[in-house]
Amino acid sequence: MASRQTFRAASSLFILFAVLFPGTTATGTGDDDRIQMLLKENKIPALGLGVIRDGKLVEVKVFGELKPGVPAPRNAIFNVASLTKPVVALLALKLVSAGKWSLDEPLDRYWVDPDIKDDPRHKKLTTRIILSHQTGFANWRWLNASKKLEFAFEPGTKYQYSGEGLEYLRKALEKKFDRPVEKLAHELIFKPLGMKDTRFFWDAGVDESRFAVGYDSKGGAYKIYKNTKANAADDLLTTVEDYGKFLTSVMSGGGLSKDVFREMVGRQVRTRENKYFGLGWEIYDLGGGEYALSHGGSDEGVKTLVFLLPKSKRGLMIFTNSDNGTNVYEPLINQYLEGLGRRIIDIEMKAG
Repeated sequence: MASRQTFRAASSLFILFAVLFPGTTATGTGDDDRIQMLLKENKIPALGLGVIRDGKLVEVKVFGELKPGVPAPRNAIFNVASLTKPVVALLALKLVSAGKWSLDEPLDRYWVDPDIKDDPRHKKLTTRIILSHQTGFANWRWLNASKKLEFAFEPGTKYQYSGEGLEYLRKALEKKFDRPVEKLAHELIFKPLGMKDTRFFWDAGVDESRFAVGYDSKGGAYKIYKNTKANAADDLLTTVEDYGKFLTSVMSGGGLSKDVFREMVGRQVRTRENKYFGLGWEIYDLGGGEYALSHGGSDEGVKTLVFLLPKSKRGLMIFTNSDNGTNVYEPLINQYLEGLGRRIIDIEMKAG
């Protein structure tokens, strides 16, 4: 999720947007020129937009160019960075619902990372602790002075976002089921939902001519990173329509049992005022029984953000291929989620 500073940086842009286009509503019609203006002002080559209403994906639009002179098609392929995590979370929760996996079983029965094998705290790692980001791990081990995986605190005692946690879960799942995560996800999520353009890594099936190359803040293109193996926390390749299928599935229950769905959207750990982490999702308490599930993604040339509002059956996807992508979050959230979007932004502006 974008930081407080990100939303504040976008505030002046939103004010300009509101002045130029008063009375903008979330109709999704007649707004294309306004969005194109936002992209031009912020040097964002391409933007993918998906809108969910009444639990259905009602709008899929892609604006701008994949690279100079190449218009971005409706089925443009984006690297969505950490939007990989909710997919792996749902995969694990589907296995829990099927009685094949447990939220609270110690993962050392299947996997122990060599870096922490002599630290008894590894015995406390469970799927619940990982999906709610309470492992005690840094985001990535290379951020530690030792460059090794290590605990910063006792697992299960507080929140700290960690991609390493999802990778730890991936390795445990693969050991248990003797299949790579991409095959498990294909069987349980991608194939049933018809997500034909979604992959964990580059293979012969990726149509590079549709890929949204990443750009820096000044408009320079990054070299395409073509990962060759799955990472449970990063680098998912997908389209707006494909990820929209995933989100609408989550909104309708995700194929989970009622108890497991309740765990997923439950407040597992408080992160900030009116913000929590559930299982795989950040949760905003919007008051009046309304809440939002959210997750973002951020890498070089990748800024992505999604929201689901299960009570009102609404949702929003924003995919960009630029370091400047966060600049359009606030105006688009206001435009498409209206009053509830304003509450989300207010919470974020007050956060840490």
